[in-house]
Order: sequence, then structure tokens, then C-alpha cells
Amino acid sequence: MRPEVTAQQRQTRSGWIDSLTQFLTVEAAGGVVLLVCATVALVLANSLFRAPYEAIWQTMVGWSAGSVTMQHSLRHWINDGLMAVFFLVVGLEIKRELAVGELRDRRAALLPAALGGMVLPAAIYLGLQWGQDGAAGWGIPMATDIAFVVGCLAVLGPRVPHGLRVFLLSLAIIDDIGAILVVAFGYSTGIDARFVALGLAGLVAVAILVRIGVTTIVPFVVAGALTWLAFHESGVHATIAGVLLGLLAPARAAPGEHHASHALDRLGERLGGSHDDVDEAEDVTAPAATAAHGVESPLERLESALHPFVSFVVMPIFALANAGVALELEGIGHPVALAVIAGLVVGKPVGVSLFAWLAVRLRWTRLPTGVSWPLLVGAGCLAGIGFTMALFISSLALDGTLLDAAKIGVLAGSLVAGVAGFLLIWLRLPETQP
Repeated sequence: MRPEVTAQQRQTRSGWIDSLTQFLTVEAAGGVVLLVCATVALVLANSLFRAPYEAIWQTMVGWSAGSVTMQHSLRHWINDGLMAVFFLVVGLEIKRELAVGELRDRRAALLPAALGGMVLPAAIYLGLQWGQDGAAGWGIPMATDIAFVVGCLAVLGPRVPHGLRVFLLSLAIIDDIGAILVVAFGYSTGIDARFVALGLAGLVAVAILVRIGVTTIVPFVVAGALTWLAFHESGVHATIAGVLLGLLAPARAAPGEHHASHALDRLGERLGGSHDDVDEAEDVTAPAATAAHGVESPLERLESALHPFVSFVVMPIFALANAGVALELEGIGHPVALAVIAGLVVGKPVGVSLFAWLAVRLRWTRLPTGVSWPLLVGAGCLAGIGFTMALFISSLALDGTLLDAAKIGVLAGSLVAGVAGFLLIWLRLPETQP
């Protein structure tokens, strides 16, 4: 006999579904804003305003306190500071997927596909750049831009199977995990153990605050800021602090959840019964309304609060600061640009499809519900849209002419992969949603 599902359990499941729906909506709209800002950056970088455009991002900003000085360019503050908030939300997304998402299912074809979608693009890039100055950019074609992928799916409409949406969303999140590891271990230099220890102490402080049930935001902001500063000075890229802080967010409701469950169950019983006493009904609805906030986990509340800010402020500013590159015909033929394009356009779909096929053939995994092999290939192409993370890793790995070539490769490769994936999925979608 199946156990009875309580009102609180139904509320929790509904909350996660609502959170996912809101996430997809914000990502789709954010993708449009991101595209507009990237276009503006490209126009400015290829116009008479190129010099002042670049000068803005090179403006030195900072502060001094005695012998301690923090002076960096505006672009540095965006890439290391503002993007830490982006990575905080990435950490929250990873935690959510691990708690209730596709990452819980070991039988899904997601993990092998994601692994192939990271390994093969990096291998293709390295194969083309081995022994060259641009070899350090091997991590550039590994990541997937969630905002643009979700935007493409939104344009395709409701015929897109739910399994494909969840697959691509989770695939992009796993790619982010890979990109985070690449940033942490591939592009962190001159590690200072003292500051690493201070950063870890900050994370422990946040964990203690969570453990003892502190709900005031100020202590978390202070501890988080100090953790970011310690990582920034340690040689480990500062954005890693954002990811780790996101992973510390509780994925379950607060201890008051039991009270919420009891109140909601009582409310369901009263509404389902024959009680006509209004005063008695109010005695139930009042605590139920109060308890409803407790059912929502801190992770959900934090992600709901930060996600719009990241989508409509952080990522557009990042695009304005980093997407501007002079577009020249010879630039597209630069070896670094070609290596990035090959990784995104060829490596991503082949890696995703091949590793998923091998895993299914070996009966290690299964395809998501409603996803056919042609749709999976299309999804692999869409995963080649690497925009935000690819530009971010480019700025860490390369500089000068090589960085400009990598940016051109990211823009061109993402465009080709996105168009190819969109057309493949559009041509294979059923006439009506399954």
C-alpha cells in the first residue's frame, strides 16, 4: 500500500516545480537581454567609439587602507567580483539539481553525455593548439550558456518535450561544474595557503550560521564578503567562493517545517470536511499561511531573490565588458578562433551524442522520457552555445591577440552551434506536445 502523501509534501513538490518554471522564465528573458548587450558591445567595439568603450573597462577602481591596497580595472571587478554572484547562483542551481533534479537519477543518460560534451571539445581544441601559444585555452569550449539555451527552447515553444528541457538544463549545470573545476585547478596560480585557510574558515563560519539557524542576512553577507576577499588574495579564482557559498545553502525547509506540515494537513482536513464554523476555519488558515513561508527552503528563497539580478544585471554587464571585439575577416581564420569553433560546433554535439549512445548501448543509462536520438543530437548542438562561461575562461587563459581570437571563436562557434541545434530540434519536434 502506497504511503499517504501529506499536504506539506505536495506543497514542497509544487514549490520545486514553481521554482523550476520561474527559473526557465527568467533565463529565457535574460537570454534576450544578454543577446542585446552582447550586440551593443560588438557594435561599440567596431565603431568610432572603440577607444572610449575600452577605456571605460580599463578604468582603475579600488581603495587603500594603510599598506593594504585593492586597485583593479573595472573589468577585473566585474569578472572577479560581480561574477562571484553569478557563480553563487550556479552553486545554488547545482545544489537544487542534486537535491530534487535530474542529477539524482543515476540511470539517466545525462552524466555520460555531459562528460563527453566536456572532454571531446577540450581534446579537439588541444589537438589543434598543441605546442602553440593558445594551448592554455583548452577549457574555453567546455561550458554551455544556460540563458541562450533556454531562450532557444522558449522560441521552439511548448512542443519541446519536458524531458529535453530538463536534460539540457541539467547538462548546462554539469558543464558549469566542469568549468568551475577548470577555473579552480586550471587557471588558479600562485596559491597562498594562508589566504586559502582564511577562505575555508569563512566557509566554516557560514556553515555554522546555517547550522544554528541564523536567518538575518547581515552575518551571511559579512562572512561571504570576507570569504570572497580571502579567495581573491589566495590565488584561487575568487568566483570559486561564490560556488562554494551556494553549495552551503540548505535545500530543505527550516526546522519549523513540521509545524507547517501539521497546519497544512489540518487545513486540508477542514476544507474537505463539513465544518461551517468560520472562526474555527480561521484558526487553521492563519497558522497555515504563516507556516507556508517555512516550507520554502532557504535555497529556494535565495535563488528566487538573486536569479533575476544575475540574469538582468550581472550577465548583461559582463557581456558589455567582455563581448566587445574587433571583427575582422582574418580574425575568423586565426588558429585559436578555429580551435574554439571546432570545439563548440563539432566537439559538443559529437561528445554529447557519442558518450550517451555508448552508455545506453552498455545499459548503464537510459534516455530521458520523450527524447529521441535526433533530438539528443540537436540538444548537443545547442550545448555548443558557450557564450558567458567561454568568454569568462577566455579572459583567464589568454590575453592580447589570442584573447581577441578566442572571443571571435566563441561568438562564431556559439552562433553556428545555436542555429544548427535550433533547426535540428525544430525539424524533429512532433506536431503536438507529447
